[in-house]
Amino acid sequence: MNAIQPSRPPLQPIQKRRIIPRPKRHLRQRSYQVMALESTAKIVVNFAISAAAISALVQLLPYHWLQQEKLREIRTEVKLMEGRVNSLQADFSRNFDPSQTKSIMQQQGYRFDPNQRQIVIIDQDGKEIEASDSLP
Repeated sequence: MNAIQPSRPPLQPIQKRRIIPRPKRHLRQRSYQVMALESTAKIVVNFAISAAAISALVQLLPYHWLQQEKLREIRTEVKLMEGRVNSLQADFSRNFDPSQTKSIMQQQGYRFDPNQRQIVIIDQDGKEIEASDSLP
């Protein structure tokens, strides 16, 4: 049972890799170059975006001014039309008012109420000055 076993080879210590120190100066210089290149790229990209935005604004401003002018004209026309609509609504309500029918008929038909007499004022020279309606 206790047989002799072949001996194992002795464990060899693990060899550590030799870390070769790099010159720190070279790494710093390289990182500065990378940072400078990155900053330059950012500046160039931002400049390109700014140029595109400015050119877009230059193209859009005349269109915006034209639209504002058209809007002012439309607002002016709307105000004029509102005045006209208000006067037409007043005429409409007056025309369909039952208490006003008699006066409207007189104005539009040049007919007078039989109770009214037409008065004509004549100047001494014989010219008519004014014609008006009055009650007897």
